[in-house]
Amino acid sequence: MKQQVLKALANPARIFYVPYNLAVINFAVQFIVFIVIFIIDLVINKTDGKITPLYFLLSVMIVHSILAVFSKRDPQLGQIIASKIQLFKRKIPGKLVA
Repeated sequence: MKQQVLKALANPARIFYVPYNLAVINFAVQFIVFIVIFIIDLVINKTDGKITPLYFLLSVMIVHSILAVFSKRDPQLGQIIASKIQLFKRKIPGKLVA
């Protein structure tokens, strides 16, 4: 029983070699940035500009591969970032350094 628990903690859930938390955050941030850029381009040019979803997909794949490389070195990277976000929400900035 202990071995199963340790294995679950040592190997967090992953989406294409990236921890689940980081993959979801990456997709959400990239999507929001794409929508903001698309709306700004739509407002400025009054028509569909040169912004295509292909840029969004390429940036998601590039950032996802970079996250995969970094999470290979530190498998708990997703949990570290999630805990830092929780500390930031609780307004405990002194603990964010470690």
